[in-house]
Amino acid sequence: MFKDFHRRNTIPIVVTLIAIILLVFLPNKFPEKAYENTDRVAARVLNTNESFIVNTGLIKVGEQLCDVEILQGKFKGKTTQGTNRLSGSLEQDKIFEVGDKILVTLDYTGDEIRVATLVDHYRLNYEILLVVIFIIVLIGFAGITGIKSILSFIFTVLAMWKVLIPLFLQGYNPVMVGVITTMILAITIIGLVYGIDKKSLAAIIGALSGALVTCFMALFFVSKFKIHGAVMSYSESLLYSGYENLNLTQIFIASIFIASSGAVMDVAVDITSAVAEVIEKKPSITKIEAIKSGINVGRSIMGTMMTTLLLAYSGGYIGLIMVFRAQGTPIINILNLKYVSSEILHTLIGSFGLITVAPFTALASGLLLGAKRRKSKISDNNVDVLR
Repeated sequence: MFKDFHRRNTIPIVVTLIAIILLVFLPNKFPEKAYENTDRVAARVLNTNESFIVNTGLIKVGEQLCDVEILQGKFKGKTTQGTNRLSGSLEQDKIFEVGDKILVTLDYTGDEIRVATLVDHYRLNYEILLVVIFIIVLIGFAGITGIKSILSFIFTVLAMWKVLIPLFLQGYNPVMVGVITTMILAITIIGLVYGIDKKSLAAIIGALSGALVTCFMALFFVSKFKIHGAVMSYSESLLYSGYENLNLTQIFIASIFIASSGAVMDVAVDITSAVAEVIEKKPSITKIEAIKSGINVGRSIMGTMMTTLLLAYSGGYIGLIMVFRAQGTPIINILNLKYVSSEILHTLIGSFGLITVAPFTALASGLLLGAKRRKSKISDNNVDVLR
């Protein structure tokens, strides 16, 4: 029995590790543009000059000149002057101070720096620190489950970066690519959580059913709402970057069910775990009773999960909502704006996927797990009779 348990949990880990390695070494069809005689390095600000900056109310335009010390690469230890160009956008612009560690692009000829462009503050060190702290806390709290979570996270990031996004850029059908990617992620992630058994199968069936419902609803309602995919931030820039043949609307549709797939998997796993626990404590429970228990658990989860989606989607629009309130924009205008309607679609269709995943998962887990337990109970009774 221990060997079977070990095998069920080891195989998904090994398969995921192999998949991660393959994705890491998967050839990049969209390599970074490497410009000759150009280097991107960290630097330290030694001195600043703001005399070329013009203050216009809240915004600043012009150029900030900074003397910087190069901290990496072939010019490590050298000092040069760089330019920080300000466009008058509070969202995009940044002001450097003495002592700041920043990212610099160097254009050079031989051993001479020609131009130093100050890109932004250097944040990679703190990002790595935050990741390390997160990994330590996660593994310390969850143990082997934490390691599985990290593997699933790495696999998901690589699948999105090395497969999903390149296929979108190459013009493949975004909806089909999104559905297949979601299916692979669901199977991999849930398989890591449960291992290879009927609990895993039940959760996968429930999660995929909810994701497909979300997909079909997105296909139907996006056209009814008459929303163009350019509503996604920065997506329109793709059309002017040599990708004018991309179907942004279908990419937007794919983004709806991809965005909700994580919450859908979460609900599927929660309900399956609850049903499995009920059957474990009461092996004599019937399939119908197990399904009802799963549905009752799903009802409890729905209240907070729908709110979770609402907060997740609307959290990035706090500034916009404040503008509406400050300007006294009529609610009828707000609800009919394209970008507001797109977020309503995201929230409601995602929530509908959560609502439907509950009965699907309850049904699958009740039938699969209940049948197994009932068989085990009958076998126990037969042994008692023989005795």
